[in-house]
Amino acid sequence: MPMNNPPRRFTPMSQLATDYPVLLIDSDAPLRELHNCVSERLNAVLKYLNLMACTSLPDYAENDINTVTNIARILVQDIADVFGVIEQRGFDTPTSQ
Repeated sequence: MPMNNPPRRFTPMSQLATDYPVLLIDSDAPLRELHNCVSERLNAVLKYLNLMACTSLPDYAENDINTVTNIARILVQDIADVFGVIEQRGFDTPTSQ
């Protein structure tokens, strides 16, 4: 059976700053490694947001708050992109009939 859309080994990560994908996820990486990548970013962004939640907002300029928000957005987007690859791998697993 011919495949119209062969699987791609490298999945581009989402980006807003470039027109051409420069960061890629190895879709064939072991699931444990993909999970470790997601786990590291998720734990980092949770600690980061907890720190920010304990900070008094009047201490920071509006530009600082925008920077904090953008850092969290980038990390969460990375997490979503890697989860997308993990989910696709799970859904593409052939089932025995």
